[in-house]
Amino acid sequence: MAARAVAINRAGGGGPGLIAAAFVAAVILGPVAAVLWRAGGGGWPGPADWAALRFTLTQATLSALISVALAIPAARALARRRFAGRRILITALGAPFILPVIVAVLGLLAVFGRSGALNTVLYAAGLPTMQIYGLHGVVLAHVFFNLPLATRIILQGWQSIPAERFRLTASLGMNAGQVMRHLEWPMLRAVIPGALMVIFAICLSSFAVALTLGGGPSATTVELAIYQAFRFDFDLGRAAVLACIQLSIVTVAAILALRVAQSGGFGAGLDRSLRRFDAETPALRLLDAGVLLLVALFLLTPMAAIVMRGGAALLDLPGAVWRAAGISLAVAGASMALTLALALPMALAALKRPMIEAVGLLGIAASPLVIGVGLFVLINPWTNPMQLALPVTALVNAVMALPFALRVMTPQLIDINSDFGNLCDSLGMSPRDRLRLVVLPRLRRQLGFAAGLAAALSIGDLGVIALFADPEIATLPLQILRLMGAYRMADAAGAGLLLLVLSLSVFWLLDQGGRADSDA
Repeated sequence: MAARAVAINRAGGGGPGLIAAAFVAAVILGPVAAVLWRAGGGGWPGPADWAALRFTLTQATLSALISVALAIPAARALARRRFAGRRILITALGAPFILPVIVAVLGLLAVFGRSGALNTVLYAAGLPTMQIYGLHGVVLAHVFFNLPLATRIILQGWQSIPAERFRLTASLGMNAGQVMRHLEWPMLRAVIPGALMVIFAICLSSFAVALTLGGGPSATTVELAIYQAFRFDFDLGRAAVLACIQLSIVTVAAILALRVAQSGGFGAGLDRSLRRFDAETPALRLLDAGVLLLVALFLLTPMAAIVMRGGAALLDLPGAVWRAAGISLAVAGASMALTLALALPMALAALKRPMIEAVGLLGIAASPLVIGVGLFVLINPWTNPMQLALPVTALVNAVMALPFALRVMTPQLIDINSDFGNLCDSLGMSPRDRLRLVVLPRLRRQLGFAAGLAAALSIGDLGVIALFADPEIATLPLQILRLMGAYRMADAAGAGLLLLVLSLSVFWLLDQGGRADSDA
């Protein structure tokens, strides 16, 4: 019998997680404070700012709801079907989210634009053509970008249900509707709030999409208003106030999502291969095939247009493009490593202190423009900011990718802690042994996905580097922008295809490494 009460610390020490959270908060909030200090304070938002806020909330809400609503049947079809090329399809469906925004917008315009393929067919058929500019164009682009992310998040929720639970439903003679009610719906209740919040926050800070597809002042987002305050008025106070509004909104969304989200509570399984006995009817097979076909056409057709336009110029790209590609890969590697170094301790600490995850999720709504200008203000008195362009870019990219890594890791860590925490406590395992022997092997798939996502997003990012870059140094997205500015559109199309290939390849290699020998 124990002589005294022993405190059980099932999640391990939270010191590294608290340090990582404090660092992230300083990176996000410090530049905003620096901009406010440099501007001498901020003022109350004007009518145009409130209009931008209303439009931002409207398009973000619609984009999140539509993306998740479409992702549920797509993820369910992928979860209950095994077919040749399934892994390739899952990777390909994730490509739109990691596409550089400018390149993806060009693909969408090639399909849905005024002279795009869809309008050409509609015009030939005597039907009204589609208008891509305005609210519906912004929502269309955001669904294109975020449907794959929502599908992967929800798919991992389906994969968290042990195969033994589905075997039990089959032995009880449950049909597909009963399986949905007793197994799948509880999982969706746990996963959907987080997916909605992440996509809502992504759309909240939309810049390039609104700039290219917004269609005028009536379709201006908060991030675009921040850009206008910098570029045209150099009103740092107004920009900082708008950035604070973004941070406040995403903080509320994060708190709500963390309160609503629940654990599925399915317990541990034996990691057996999954067979869905309830979904073997011909009608359900046809339904799943139709869903996957429609989703694939919507997501892959714009990428096919990018390949067709850029393929001819790919082999004749100038040397500067290849040097920029090498720089992008180096920055992406550093950003990916920093993302994982921050995400893992924060996710572990969030098991005891859920608000730590909310700190990490602030990176979604933090304005890269405000962070860039704030870091410029902080660095400029000490050294030339151009000399630190690449390290600062890697840092900001890591903070921007951190929310996705946390949202991928945290649900799985909750299940691991729930399933094996008591066993680890009874064996007296140290936090290090628990991490090495229990957590990391079962978190491998999520770590691979998070690493691939962080690296791919960094490769395609065009943010801080545009503010700091030396004329002789450029990442691949910045080099594409320079080619477009010089009206070298053929080279820009070829470089865009190269950027697509690099982003997808890096994501696939890292994600495949995490999913090796597992039922992904």
